[in-house]
Amino acid sequence: MQPEDFQQQFDVSHETFAKLQAYHALLLKWQAAINLISPKTIQESWQRHFADSAQILPYISESIKTLVDLGSGAGFPGLVIGIMRPDIEVHLIESDERKAQFLRTVSRETGAENVTVENARIEEIEGLKPDLITARALSDLPTLLRYAEIWATDNPALEMLFLKGQSYAEEIADAQKHFGFDVKDYPSQTADEGRILFINGLKAR
Repeated sequence: MQPEDFQQQFDVSHETFAKLQAYHALLLKWQAAINLISPKTIQESWQRHFADSAQILPYISESIKTLVDLGSGAGFPGLVIGIMRPDIEVHLIESDERKAQFLRTVSRETGAENVTVENARIEEIEGLKPDLITARALSDLPTLLRYAEIWATDNPALEMLFLKGQSYAEEIADAQKHFGFDVKDYPSQTADEGRILFINGLKAR
């Protein structure tokens, strides 16, 4: 995928696309010093990372005001969503200081004032009240739901969007041993066997 293909596919304005291009340029620059993404995916980064993140946009409810992205790493999907949806307050949780510094740099240089970087472990985060939780390539579904449980207790309407690979069905079955929840899975636009999981109604069994 070329940058122009991304812009066309997701109907991105020129202003927002310029910010994403700046993000991409910073990603390549910082990648030389710290391992932000797999080196094998650098040449395909618009497809493998930016489009993979942006494809969850249609599944974000209109009522969403605050998003928490778990284990943000290089900012996928949380920072992409933050740039493309400036009306949403986005919190990127990343425990690695160097990656957190990268996220801060991109946020600052793209003018993403709605984005806050939380340099801490997920378990240490306090005071956030998200409507939506996202994660990509962080952990298995039971672990993600354990992270989300405290927020679901405070907000029964909490929604989750997780990008998953071919083992998504097994992960759902495993998670259902520990939690009750509603789940819908949608095909990924960027990975043949990938799925986007939309989860709500989370409760511990």
